[in-house]
Amino acid sequence: MDNIITVTVIDREGVPHVLEAPTDMEMNMMELCKSYDLPVKGTCGGMAMCATCQMYVENDKVPLERNENEQKMLDEAFFVKENSRLGCQIKITNEIDGLVVRLAPEVDEEDDEDDWI
Repeated sequence: MDNIITVTVIDREGVPHVLEAPTDMEMNMMELCKSYDLPVKGTCGGMAMCATCQMYVENDKVPLERNENEQKMLDEAFFVKENSRLGCQIKITNEIDGLVVRLAPEVDEEDDEDDWI
């Protein structure tokens, strides 16, 4: 099948999950992770307005360049690294076949609120 690629998502415990992803459904990595019940919240629904789908790109299958909205969100996020991307901004295309990403740590919302006090 030409419209299926394989990507690897390493969860927060370090366990790799090899996922098959359709390229003909206009999905992104956040949606793919959610469809496999991986712990990605995607609170904003893919609008680049939260960082609950942040992941680290572990290889060169997707560019590290970010659009303006994604960069603004990552500027405010926790646990950001040079290779951080928002999963909702990584489109599932044939070009990312073989992509390896690692899920960023989750921010505990209660701890986050305490940081603002």
